[in-house]
Amino acid sequence: MNDYLKVVYDENVRPKTDYPEKLAKHLFSRFDLKSGMKFLEVGCGRGEFLINFKKLGLQTVGLDISEEAKLQNPEIEIGVCDIEKSPMPYPDDCFDVVYSKSFIEHLRDPGAYFQEARRVLKPGGMLITLVPDWESCYKVYFDDYTHRTPFSLYALTDIYRIFDFRDIRTFKFRQLPLVWKYPVLGYVCGLLSPFIPVRARTPFLKWSRELMLVGYGVKPENADK
Repeated sequence: MNDYLKVVYDENVRPKTDYPEKLAKHLFSRFDLKSGMKFLEVGCGRGEFLINFKKLGLQTVGLDISEEAKLQNPEIEIGVCDIEKSPMPYPDDCFDVVYSKSFIEHLRDPGAYFQEARRVLKPGGMLITLVPDWESCYKVYFDDYTHRTPFSLYALTDIYRIFDFRDIRTFKFRQLPLVWKYPVLGYVCGLLSPFIPVRARTPFLKWSRELMLVGYGVKPENADK
């Protein structure tokens, strides 16, 4: 059987771009991350985000279900684990930030991930989650047959609340760096999106139509184990 990472993220199909660098810088600034923070990415895949967060001065560690992730990133500490079957291989209160992008929608039980993320976060640590917005991409959502759990803004907010995170923020996010710089362009994209083909391949058109959700929450200082 072929490895998921090799098939879906084959560089001939999805060549690497400078987008991970731009997004890492944007999130680093938006959530006021600091150099030296210990940072875990779960579902790190090809390691493109880890590498760029490391360049920003974070102490990066990755975790993925695929051995291929470890093989592709020998310069970064990456563990291999199926978190729906096993605990994360880290002690309690270990990380300042736990981050995932396009990961929790692949889980049958996202709650298992949130529980483990909370465990390995230090008190005051941040959980940052990016997940596809079901409302804007439901027509193509199951083009990836490994998708299991759709998320709306309400569902993402509730799962943070259920696992007792504080200072929760959830919002819709367009994956276009130009929109981050000029937010008014987001309204233009919104007006254009109904006229864009559902499976548009051009990145500008694709991300003008489809949105991500961003979740942020903090583990309480007095959190129970």
